[in-house]
Amino acid sequence: MPRVPRPAARILLVDGAGRVLLMRFTPGDRPPLWCTPGGAVDPGESYEQAARRELWEEVGLDVDCGPQVAQRTCEFLTFEGVEVIADERYFRVDVDSHEVQAGALTALEQRVLAGSRWFERHELADWPETIYPADLAPLLAETEPARA
Repeated sequence: MPRVPRPAARILLVDGAGRVLLMRFTPGDRPPLWCTPGGAVDPGESYEQAARRELWEEVGLDVDCGPQVAQRTCEFLTFEGVEVIADERYFRVDVDSHEVQAGALTALEQRVLAGSRWFERHELADWPETIYPADLAPLLAETEPARA
């Protein structure tokens, strides 16, 4: 059976200390995993609109996520059990600080989202649970804003 296309917006949310926010999911059919905030683009929505919506829904932050900073294609099994080929667009949002408080989780997110954590860059390499994307540390370095 062919994989279903899944356009998705992902957010690299970085605080003033250089830490990145990751969400912990415990889907039940696989080990717990961590990933950047974000999700599927809804019909009629742009990647930019999806990034802003997802950031609000999962993190409680309503800001313009700016331009795309990276793109990748990957294949995986969604939490709903659908084999997809995802066209993921990444957006980087830098904030001084933010206390995560979900704005509007979906029923699925309420079931499988087990919390969030700000990660120091050095923690990403040997964290005991899977982190997506696997190359998050280099991605953060590549998207670092230029310093004046």
